[in-house]
Amino acid sequence: MKKNKIITAITVTATVLLLAACGKSSSNNAKDLTVGASPDPQSKILKHVQPELKKEGVNLKVKVFQDYVLPNKALQSKDIDANYFQHIPFLDQWNKKNDGNIKNAGAVHLEPIAVYSKKYQSLKDLPKNATVLVSSNTPDYGRVLQIFKDAGLITLKKGTDITSANFSAIDQNKKNIKFKTGYEPKLMPQFYKNKQGDAEVINANYAVQAGLNPVKDSIAIEKSSSPYANIIAIRPDEKNNKAIKKLVKVLQSKSTQDWIKKEYHGAVLPVK
Repeated sequence: MKKNKIITAITVTATVLLLAACGKSSSNNAKDLTVGASPDPQSKILKHVQPELKKEGVNLKVKVFQDYVLPNKALQSKDIDANYFQHIPFLDQWNKKNDGNIKNAGAVHLEPIAVYSKKYQSLKDLPKNATVLVSSNTPDYGRVLQIFKDAGLITLKKGTDITSANFSAIDQNKKNIKFKTGYEPKLMPQFYKNKQGDAEVINANYAVQAGLNPVKDSIAIEKSSSPYANIIAIRPDEKNNKAIKKLVKVLQSKSTQDWIKKEYHGAVLPVK
């Protein structure tokens, strides 16, 4: 009888240890995924979906970048698994300039670029020879041209591809508006607050970080039909990464897209 009790005790102990080991193994099976992102809205959106991804077995880590230069370099060098800060025209230009091969894994949201002014209430109020400050982010130039074209202030040369256009594409400039370029994108809100131009063009992420609402505070805003949606970008070797596919699926889900709409009140627009 005593021998049977010892055998039973050993069996129970072994079973408990086996179950504990299995439980530990299961918890360790979560796939780590590091995504580089701009501070807001990208990193905020990613942090919102972290709990949902945890349920899907993905341990999402967010690495915040303060500029548009380093995220693609970090992705290319495999310091991160994906990034979330850019639109396709920016990615295409970056690949061309850097002999890169980064790919689009899926669109998530649009950050409507907008024109702000402390001096005038609308684009049509801009005087002749007005100065409009624009950042050094050349892939956004077509977006700026489209806004001014929609307002009837400029026309573009025949055959202009808006996704790769620059200011030399202007055919007629009715008010001889001077577009001054070359400024760091993150400095544009400060230029606006200091009234350094008659108007300033600001990307939505930097506007939001500065406490501005592109819908309410701008004098003109990009239309939601814009082709400049922000994407999850990856290296080609990650195209079959199940964790990245889960990330994109959660980001594009109705619940996440509804949350984006509610959270940003139109300052950030969901793609679906």
